[in-house]
Amino acid sequence: MRPLRYSINVTLDGCCHHEAGLPPDEESMRYWTSEMERADALLFGRVTYSMMESAWRKPAAGSWPDWMDAWQVPFAEAIDGAKKHVVSTTLSEVDWNAELLRGELGPAVQRLKQEPGDGLWVGGVALPLALADLGLIDEYEFVVQPVLAGHGPTLLAGLRERIQLELVDRHEFRSGAVAMRYRPVHAAG
Repeated sequence: MRPLRYSINVTLDGCCHHEAGLPPDEESMRYWTSEMERADALLFGRVTYSMMESAWRKPAAGSWPDWMDAWQVPFAEAIDGAKKHVVSTTLSEVDWNAELLRGELGPAVQRLKQEPGDGLWVGGVALPLALADLGLIDEYEFVVQPVLAGHGPTLLAGLRERIQLELVDRHEFRSGAVAMRYRPVHAAG
């Protein structure tokens, strides 16, 4: 069974708004590119799908926009080319190498996890909360930014039950950000 990995940038005070942390730099973009390349497919909610598509979809003209630095292109290409599954009850169709994930969330994601491959990746706020509540996330990765935001959506706010995690990897960035990867600790029974 392929694992479902949740990764997100978060500030020291728990804010996970995409503009609350440090702006991406070359080192962090290399890191996120390698995360995208670890996944066979990406899982997005409607909001994250729309946000990512508007930023990282290759224009129809075939070349990346002028605002994009050369060090951002590998990430853009990785996410642009990735297979995507979108969870939405309001969208009637998607494109950008994506398909709508139909049916009840738990069984639909469980079917994706049963497919062969190296892993699924999920980002965002609302969808990961629902997946965590269902016990479907196999790995949590928080890139903690050395910033105090003071406001904004917070990480996994509203989680129904506490999830005990064990640290399995840690990476420090020159910027002061720290990536920490955890796996759930399942009670012996």
